Amino acid sequence: MTDFISFRETPIHYRTCGNGPWVVLLHGFLESTEIWDEFAGQLERDFSVLLVDLPGHGRSGVVDEIHSMDLMAESVLAIIDHLKIDKFVVCGHSMGGYVSLDIAGNRPSQVRGVVLFHSHAAPDDDAAKENRRRTINIVKLNRTNFIHQFIPDLFAEDNQQRLASEIEALRNRAASTSGKSVVAALHGMMDRKGSLDFLMSTELPVLFLIGKNDSRMPYNKLMAQAMLPAHAEILLLDKVGHMGFIEAPEITLTVVADFFKRCK
Repeated sequence: MTDFISFRETPIHYRTCGNGPWVVLLHGFLESTEIWDEFAGQLERDFSVLLVDLPGHGRSGVVDEIHSMDLMAESVLAIIDHLKIDKFVVCGHSMGGYVSLDIAGNRPSQVRGVVLFHSHAAPDDDAAKENRRRTINIVKLNRTNFIHQFIPDLFAEDNQQRLASEIEALRNRAASTSGKSVVAALHGMMDRKGSLDFLMSTELPVLFLIGKNDSRMPYNKLMAQAMLPAHAEILLLDKVGHMGFIEAPEITLTVVADFFKRCK
């Protein structure tokens, strides 16, 4: 089923499928629910799956000039409340992981577990903030060129030729994201407070999926964060960059599905 809710007078698109305990899949920056199509097709055999286009992405509208992680989390929770979902596991890729941590921090009694798919809990440091400012200026000058160059760098170099058609499909989908949406998300990520305190205090199980060749999030930093929760699990992927669900779909789907089953 595909539908919309009105969130702050803005349409937010979501899809549901399957039957069973609820899992929530959240995409990353410049992505949409379509990145989870293969996963959802398998997971719906055992789970009810909620997929959300975060504000400014996919078929969802632009809510504000800055799409903070709090705002994105609120939009997802509005759908969860609308569907009367009680308990769920939340899984987020990259930016979606930031949103997932915000959701878990706000609704710990409802969340059964968290999956951080190439994501982490730290806020941007000064260097990262400056890089996002530069990126915002680049996007304002030439959004199309930015997207064209940004997408391939998410993959391990050894996988770029093998997955050329998948990269082109991602580029085409990302091209529909307006400049206003891209800038709103970049501001939101730049301004986020992070969730390190949550990781250090939570009793929830947390699964980290980490690519050894991830140019966006060095695996040594993510491994250090994985030491913080009381219950953490790690899948460290060799020859994988930032897009493990495309670069290594079989192992990542198997591990995520097993985690979901144990969380219920």
